Amino acid sequence: MSNRSFLNGFLLVALADTRELQLLNFALFLGIYLAALLANGLIITAVACDHRLHTPMYFFLLHLALLDLASISTTVPKSMANSLRDTRTISYLGCAAQVFCFVFLFPTGYSLLTVMAYDRFVAICRPLHYGTLLGTRTCVRMAAAAWASGFLHAVLHTVNTFSIPLCQGNVLDQFFCEIPQILKLSCSDFYLREVGLIVLGLFSFLGCFIFIVLSYVQIFRAVLRMPSEQGRHKAFSMCLPHLAVVSLLVSTVLFAHLKPPSMSSPALDLVVAVVYSVVPPAVNPLLYSMRNKELQEALRKLVIQVQRKHR
Repeated sequence: MSNRSFLNGFLLVALADTRELQLLNFALFLGIYLAALLANGLIITAVACDHRLHTPMYFFLLHLALLDLASISTTVPKSMANSLRDTRTISYLGCAAQVFCFVFLFPTGYSLLTVMAYDRFVAICRPLHYGTLLGTRTCVRMAAAAWASGFLHAVLHTVNTFSIPLCQGNVLDQFFCEIPQILKLSCSDFYLREVGLIVLGLFSFLGCFIFIVLSYVQIFRAVLRMPSEQGRHKAFSMCLPHLAVVSLLVSTVLFAHLKPPSMSSPALDLVVAVVYSVVPPAVNPLLYSMRNKELQEALRKLVIQVQRKHR
């Protein structure tokens, strides 16, 4: 049996068994989705409209907010639609699109977080060279490189995954199309090619992680040597939100894919998948605006302008 057998689609895991819980799941996901759209939309608008935020740090934050919007839109709307219609199906092309978008956005986001760590390193450890090392062209090139690397990953993984013969049914043990779940349906050794690509991706992930850790080691050394308490407070306010976002992403992904088999269960796997695919896009705007007075002020002015226009 080849992939042609599954052109009608795959079956995803239902997040709820009863109709009442399905509607509750729809309402919960709808609330999270609307909150993510609103929060990230406000950050994008504030950064784009406030000239004081036209700096490298907020330039990359804008890209991260755009990525969060795209990321949560990849998985949540389909899950909501299935809960509302009491179905588990996703078309073959829809599944391929989900895989492409998810694989495209995840490494792009991690690359952007790595670039943002470099931005904070230069701002705190090399402040006199900040304008030289992070000029407009350099920022654009780094952002473009992040998106391009994600696109390359997505093309390679999607083409390779959906060229593998599948003969183990069409049921995926996940609420969205995920490569490891699709590989479980393989009936040949062709899946080893995809495993090889995943291993290469993990090495890239590890390289970015080491770069972020080393950057923050240098950052905290520089911060602790600052004589001014106000300067230390400003530096921590700049770095802690980014560090929190990285920690949330890395911890959930590592737990999802490297947890011992004895801890694995369908319910736990679903919860972890929701945490690393749905929660970060909704929580990231709160983490970045919590201790950022410049962003808070820009958001406050934006809300006031919107309120005045609707009076």
